[in-house]
Amino acid sequence: MSTLSESQQAAVAQLRDLTNGGEDDVAIGILESVDWDVQRAAELVFGAGAPPPRPAPPPPPLPPIEQFDIDDSEQYQPIAPRNPPGFSLSSIWTFPFQLLGTLLRFIFGVLRIPLPRPFAFNLALFRPRHARSPPRSDGGADRWVRELEEETGALCMSSAQHASGVDVGTSSAGAAGPSTLTHRGPSDRKVLPDFTLGTYEDALRTCQRDARIACIVLVSEEHDDVPEFKRTTLTDPTLVQLLHTNDILVWGGDVRDREAYSASLKLQATTFPFVAFVALQPKRTPRSSSSSSTPPPSTLTVLSRHQGPPSGTGPTSPTALSTHLEIQLLPRVTPFLAQLRAAAQAAAAERALRAEQDAAFHATAARDVARIQARMDAEARERRAAEEAREAAEIAAAQAASAREETERRAGERARWRRWARKALAGVPEDQNGVKLAIRLPDGGRVVRRFADGCSLTALYAFVDAQLVDGAAGEERSPKGHTPSQLEAAMEGQIADAGGANAWWGFQLVLAYPRRDVPWVRSTTVGDVESLKGGAQLVVHLLTPTQGTADDDDGYISEE
Repeated sequence: MSTLSESQQAAVAQLRDLTNGGEDDVAIGILESVDWDVQRAAELVFGAGAPPPRPAPPPPPLPPIEQFDIDDSEQYQPIAPRNPPGFSLSSIWTFPFQLLGTLLRFIFGVLRIPLPRPFAFNLALFRPRHARSPPRSDGGADRWVRELEEETGALCMSSAQHASGVDVGTSSAGAAGPSTLTHRGPSDRKVLPDFTLGTYEDALRTCQRDARIACIVLVSEEHDDVPEFKRTTLTDPTLVQLLHTNDILVWGGDVRDREAYSASLKLQATTFPFVAFVALQPKRTPRSSSSSSTPPPSTLTVLSRHQGPPSGTGPTSPTALSTHLEIQLLPRVTPFLAQLRAAAQAAAAERALRAEQDAAFHATAARDVARIQARMDAEARERRAAEEAREAAEIAAAQAASAREETERRAGERARWRRWARKALAGVPEDQNGVKLAIRLPDGGRVVRRFADGCSLTALYAFVDAQLVDGAAGEERSPKGHTPSQLEAAMEGQIADAGGANAWWGFQLVLAYPRRDVPWVRSTTVGDVESLKGGAQLVVHLLTPTQGTADDDDGYISEE
């Protein structure tokens, strides 16, 4: 053996396992005759025929297998994988021996008597070696759990508790739960673990997300120990309760199914029944002297693998698995998982607090923005109002200035007309036989003049108007170029342009007693006015700028 390479030693060990023992020299000789091909050597041993020709094309490579950290230092040594060949026609004559071997193995198994190793090797020569069936792609975990319930007559734990009216609460993992098989039978039947019905990858993701331990159960109907494993181990009350109490995620399947077959490759399962425990564990990094409350980086790790017979204290017996969980695995793994869950809860609480703070900050910021915007809008309205008021004041001031200028212009022009009228009337001699009129001016002054009966009211009003301006007489011509002889025509033209006598003259003559107006009338003479015949006393009443012709005294301004 020492002269063989590692691959040749592995081939010898694999062939020895397939034949349940035997001499190394015999195995080496058989392997050398078939060029170290384990499959052809197994066919040569069990088929008792010549080695078949080697197939020309090499088998296609298997898909990449997901790598796990392995931590099974305290577990049983794995058995080398066995790849049984196909059924050979030459083994038909061995059928009676196969039947006898199966019967003896069953009797020894029931009586719990170990089979002698040489005898076991001889019986193994006559056992049928069927090739593993190709993986099935339909059904998956759900179908396997239904078949398991049918075969064992048991229900998944949550199903049994629901059937008995016990409230089991809500599973922490969304994928875990009973199968879809119709529940029936009494509530005191055996119970199975609550298998999760998702895929193997779903189970690993749930295990990683929730920091839980995963129990992976793989079986193969080609192994004689599987029925006993299903009836005893998977329905053991102590083991089932232990898995349920510690919230261990259980996933299982038959390697005939594609998903379970893929899981067996990833977990390197070589013998069935097979049980593996998987959980997050710290990555293997150099120890640091500094301590921290934050858990170290973790990775999914195969904590232990158990494969082999379930009878007695076998690797997959309920007693062995329960003892392993209680004494070795849970005390070693639970503290780190609890630390991971606490860190996840703290991170979730911190995220919730940060989200709440962010929401409060955004709400406060929104209120501040609204308040600032409202203040800016108010200031903008105030600025617009002030601007409008300023513009209105400027317009009003401009209009007032323009009005003042216009008033001053008109007042200046009116004064020029009055001075011209005084100049023009100064050249007209007083008629000594005319009507004597005493005129009281607004400033209290009194003027007496005789007017001929043929003198027009225009001349009378022009005389009174000329008395309302101070200073010497004006130019020889009016502002519009009239001569003194054109006085009446010029005044009547101005009256027409101003819009009326009151608008042009700005005053009205009133008899002192009895009080009676002497209005200006076009083409009327002093002699035509009945109240002026024989003489009269007249009072000058100034009119307000807004007052037109009126019948009362409200629009007059006089010295009385």
